[in-house]
Amino acid sequence: MKENLLITAKELKQPGCESRNEFSEKLNIMVEQMNDVMLNRSDINVMVGENNLEMMKDNHANHAHFMESVFENYVPEILVDTVLWVFRAYRSRNFSSTYWAAQLNAWQHIYKQNLSESTYNEILPFYKWMQVNIPIFNNLAEQQIEAPLSSH
Repeated sequence: MKENLLITAKELKQPGCESRNEFSEKLNIMVEQMNDVMLNRSDINVMVGENNLEMMKDNHANHAHFMESVFENYVPEILVDTVLWVFRAYRSRNFSSTYWAAQLNAWQHIYKQNLSESTYNEILPFYKWMQVNIPIFNNLAEQQIEAPLSSH
């Protein structure tokens, strides 16, 4: 399964310089918006586990900065390995698999609101790729850890 992730990740195209610059310029405000969106969800504690809201906010900032580096210097193997590591690490801390879908949906909505159409269209394939592959990342993560919320 990991080999298939790499094959499809290699099809993603690095965003252009203008898009990378726009993403970087708006990164901090988009992270703030992401935190607001997720903190206002009535099911957030179910998705991230008790006492994990600060960890969730750290994840949002780390995610945005990681994606900034992916857009700057795209290496498919790093994307796959890092996303898999994140799934394992956060799932072992009781984040449910539903969090990832909610998070990726929220990022896409925030990007649509904040980024130019051309920038949005250049980064959207990365988010669609991550979203489509959530079940594979879940499966691979479950092979490595025992997480209480790993089956939903």
